[in-house]
Amino acid sequence: MLTVDYEVLGLRPGMSVLDLGAGFGRHAFETARRGASVVAADLALNEMVQTRDTFAAMHHAGELADHRVSATVVQANGLTLPFADCSFDRIIASEVLEHVPDDLAVMRELFRVLRPGGRLAATVPAALPEQICWWLNDDYHAPKSVGGHVRIYGRPELRAKLTSVGFRPGPSHRAHALHSPYWWLKCAVGLDNTDNPAVKSYLKLLTWDIVKAPKLTRTADRVLNPVLGKSLVVYSDRPVPS
Repeated sequence: MLTVDYEVLGLRPGMSVLDLGAGFGRHAFETARRGASVVAADLALNEMVQTRDTFAAMHHAGELADHRVSATVVQANGLTLPFADCSFDRIIASEVLEHVPDDLAVMRELFRVLRPGGRLAATVPAALPEQICWWLNDDYHAPKSVGGHVRIYGRPELRAKLTSVGFRPGPSHRAHALHSPYWWLKCAVGLDNTDNPAVKSYLKLLTWDIVKAPKLTRTADRVLNPVLGKSLVVYSDRPVPS
């Protein structure tokens, strides 16, 4: 399930990409499949171990047959990235910034390691779906949720913060409209209540949609995204010095 639009990101084979907050690697895997070298970075060591193992399986299966493509995993903190200045052509930071108290510090690090002329795709929970989750259940977000979401971003706030550290924000869009009702249901009945019939039924729908990508749900998702999209994606460039 990809949140970033790779055409808008402008990814091309041979590029170097940082996937910050890679988790279990969904964007990192797609990046490598498209012929770019990727570093998957996350603070969660167990997730990085699983991502490393999946990369190994992809190599074994011939999914990453191009020997020029490297796929690396690194346990890293977004506040102090272990990379040199201007290391990457593209950066993906998906569902990271809402977890970090000092989000501007992370944005400054992303700006530092992105090459001039490079592009960042930053994704965060969209304001309206996120606000409903916060209203429904205090356990969904910090402080009750340890490591949970610490803020709700509006599009203007995210663009303004990215601008303040030097980025030039450009296109934006919403994604995953069909996922918003699922999280509202979970918040309403209890985040740990996996046996609720409505939650189980909706999860089956989402799984079917992800696996089969039928035209009906793909069309519904696309039509509803501008209003109900669970994630907001903002693409920003690092300007080339004049």
